[in-house]
Amino acid sequence: MSQDNLIEVRDLAVEFVTGESRQRVVEHISFDIRRGETLALVGESGSGKSVTAHSILRLLPYPLAQHPNGTIAYKGSDLLTLPEKQLRQIRGNRIAMIFQEPMSSLNPLHNIGKQIGEVLALHKGLTGAAATQRTLQLLELVGIAEPHKRLKALPHELSGGQRQRVMIAMALANEPELLIADEPTTALDVTVQLKILELLKELQARLGMALLLISHDLNLVKRIAHRVCVMQRGRIVEQATCEELFRAPQHPYTQVLLGAEPSGEPAATRVGEPILSVDDLRVWFPIKKGLLGRTVDHVKAVDGIHFELPRGQTLGIVGESGSGKSTLGLAIMRLIASRGSIRFQGESLDGLPQQQVRPLRKQMQVVFQDPFGSLSPRMSVSQIVGEGLRIHKIGNEAEQEQAIIAALEEVGLDPQTRHRYPHEFSGGQRQRIAIARALVLKPALILLDEPTSALDRTVQRQVVELLRSLQLKYNLTYLFISHDLAVVKALSHQLMVIRHGQVVEQGAARAIFAAPQHPYTQQLLEAAFLAPTAVD
Repeated sequence: MSQDNLIEVRDLAVEFVTGESRQRVVEHISFDIRRGETLALVGESGSGKSVTAHSILRLLPYPLAQHPNGTIAYKGSDLLTLPEKQLRQIRGNRIAMIFQEPMSSLNPLHNIGKQIGEVLALHKGLTGAAATQRTLQLLELVGIAEPHKRLKALPHELSGGQRQRVMIAMALANEPELLIADEPTTALDVTVQLKILELLKELQARLGMALLLISHDLNLVKRIAHRVCVMQRGRIVEQATCEELFRAPQHPYTQVLLGAEPSGEPAATRVGEPILSVDDLRVWFPIKKGLLGRTVDHVKAVDGIHFELPRGQTLGIVGESGSGKSTLGLAIMRLIASRGSIRFQGESLDGLPQQQVRPLRKQMQVVFQDPFGSLSPRMSVSQIVGEGLRIHKIGNEAEQEQAIIAALEEVGLDPQTRHRYPHEFSGGQRQRIAIARALVLKPALILLDEPTSALDRTVQRQVVELLRSLQLKYNLTYLFISHDLAVVKALSHQLMVIRHGQVVEQGAARAIFAAPQHPYTQQLLEAAFLAPTAVD
């Protein structure tokens, strides 16, 4: 084993065994992780990135998972055959891991201090005041403000970025030689992503540890990695330094990945009269205290928003989590209570009772962020897409069946699959089903709430192109909510930037992307890697 290498993976294979069936998901994988460097494993969902990384610490569901061949060498030992007792001394101690979704990785019943203290007690034998002192140091190290106030906080009381910082603190508690980061920023806003990225680079330089980064975000990889391994269908198809890979990718699949950034111009639609007008829209949530539950203040989730959206246009609504984007969209759709004026196709919605709003819903549809969560697992695709037709009593059974088939063809799905269930489809296919469900009613307005954030870049591009083509064909109007500015840029005619429930910048999307005026907009653009330099 080379002195420069911390980990050497040779000819690794992984397969999952269910009864008589064997599914090979990783085949003949070989790579090195050098001391103090960052190696990135990149590829689409299902390419084998996470399975490969989890094999290093034997975190797969054994015995369903098996390694028919291969070795993972660390300090002269093969981690695949090391006795469990010895491996336990390495896990979380010399090799640590942070996962994609911190909320599911942290125990919701235990406070932050207890969870970090557990790691220190297990590997360092620290308890009591010594453990508390070390926990405070770790929280300060990862940039948690006023760490002494956070020791008793439960995970749900922290923001997404703070939870991920806590996960990093736990991983660094024993100053590991290798940190495995499995999609560490996917669930975070672009500005928080940038901060976490800078934090990892700073900590790596300070502690001299190696970093194995698993990601499908090539912008992220370009900023932090020294070397890159590109995976496709369980195999490494290309290995190169980061500079070489981005300058001259050799494998066709790598070239596809690098070209998958959503791009192009918004659809050249026929601009009509305003279809939606919003004036002084407010959504305030009361803060109640005391035995009598008196209102002492309000959370101003949406605070005095105005805009007009012409037919055939897309309004991109951007901002960080908690800025009020989704609350604004739900209020416009009359799915939550609000104050102010909402006019849709010339009709006032704000004064209407729900029973009078319901018939209008066939003209106002929603596509949600998580296609798996928004589709009923108990209903077939045909039932899901046709549900709106049945509710609004559009056509007879045969006509509804034809409308379902036509909607599925519109979004590029085989109508023969309409009797299958959501779990039988990929993430991109499920989002196409959700779009078909909205499209089948032939609406005038579609609210798209983070419709691509759960998808790989290549699938994102396909969905963006689909949305553009549908808008052009039917002159649809979109409200597009997202924190992914690359996708927003590719779809939006107008742009609205929201912070703390208020609009900080609004206007033609092309003009704002070319020359953002507000410091917060400039910060968002820089964090999304769309601007060349950081804003002071």
